Amino acid sequence: MRIFPGNEFRCSIASLAAATLLLSSAAVPLPALAFSQLNPPAPLPKAAGTPSQQKNDKPIEQALEAPANNALPMPDPLVNKQAGQGSSDAPSTSKSVEYLYDIDKAPEPVKKLRAAIVEAAASGDLERLRPLMNVGAGLKQTQVTADDPGEDPIKTLHDLSGDPDGIEIMSILLDIMSTGFAHVGQGTPDEIYIWPYFAQKDIKTLSTPEKVDLMRIVTAGDYADMLEFGGYNFYRVGITPDGRWKFFTSGE
Repeated sequence: MRIFPGNEFRCSIASLAAATLLLSSAAVPLPALAFSQLNPPAPLPKAAGTPSQQKNDKPIEQALEAPANNALPMPDPLVNKQAGQGSSDAPSTSKSVEYLYDIDKAPEPVKKLRAAIVEAAASGDLERLRPLMNVGAGLKQTQVTADDPGEDPIKTLHDLSGDPDGIEIMSILLDIMSTGFAHVGQGTPDEIYIWPYFAQKDIKTLSTPEKVDLMRIVTAGDYADMLEFGGYNFYRVGITPDGRWKFFTSGE
């Protein structure tokens, strides 16, 4: 049989394919191994009696608990009715001062006189204050200035007012009697109730709500002057526990 050149090439290819098939069928198959089976990792050491998960989670738990242990304090109410009622850190030489915001906590004579002062001040008539000030009663007369305790307090208040009718001074008096008050010297001969309450406070330590109370009576410029002066130096009212109007003065 005659073999042409092209047929010779095809025969060679067929022979090679047959030989390859024979060898592959005779080969022994090898099992497939995973990468982890070839080189398994060594187990990590664990602390005796302490799971590794517990060790890792402990700092997280502490971080979550930290805000609860250092929680910010709740804000104070606008009017702190417990302020100034005594502190173990206060020096023993300081005066006994209690700050009050409820007039019902004052004695009945003090409550009645305050109500009468408020009513008279709201009327705008200075003469309505005269019977409340014990005019002509010597040392029991309400002190308006420190110069002459025997002077007519109504005339003095009229002269102190910025208007010819005394309306300004009556407005100041009404504003002062509308604030909280301080009970000073409880149980002593000098016991007295003083308006406004911040007249007995360190002006540099007033809270924001207390500054609001203060600036209902004075201006921001007056407050700056008080800071420089070192204390409240505007008008104040003092009433004794038995209901006597002791003073209505300005200054420290």
